[in-house]
Amino acid sequence: MVRILGIDPGSHKTGWGIIDAEGTRFRYVASGTITAKGKELAKRLVLIADDLDLIIGQHQPNVGAIESVFHAKNSQSALKLGHARGVALLSMSRAGLEIGEYSPTQIKQALTGAGRAQKEQVAQMVQLLLGHGGPFGLDESDGLAIAMCHGRFSGSPARKFLAAKMLEKAP
Repeated sequence: MVRILGIDPGSHKTGWGIIDAEGTRFRYVASGTITAKGKELAKRLVLIADDLDLIIGQHQPNVGAIESVFHAKNSQSALKLGHARGVALLSMSRAGLEIGEYSPTQIKQALTGAGRAQKEQVAQMVQLLLGHGGPFGLDESDGLAIAMCHGRFSGSPARKFLAAKMLEKAP
């Protein structure tokens, strides 16, 4: 079994989700949204990093996954998103996690079968596939979707980690 942390970064709201993956089965562990209020970006980034460090310490994931950069129409928004991604990558890296990065299209495809699915469709599939009563907030469900996407890709660090653990137990 592999514990996967998925992060949907944002400079105001960062969604996160943790699942246990065993083969193609997923079990819900925890999820939430880090809400960083205030005008000063640097202080919001510290809050995001501190909260992620606590979440990682509490739930002890084996691997991490994050949404990759996409092209935004507003360059200021893209820069702020890049800062939030950097903070999340730093928190996961400091904890020694291997990290997978997935585009929004890959995440939607892995969960719904359609790369252009709406956020609400992804949230419904997360709830259905995890068998969780929910409902989850959209940022929270995106964090869970990223973790599930990571668990589905056969070449992912999660699968490699599981294979290595199985080899360790072999006689």
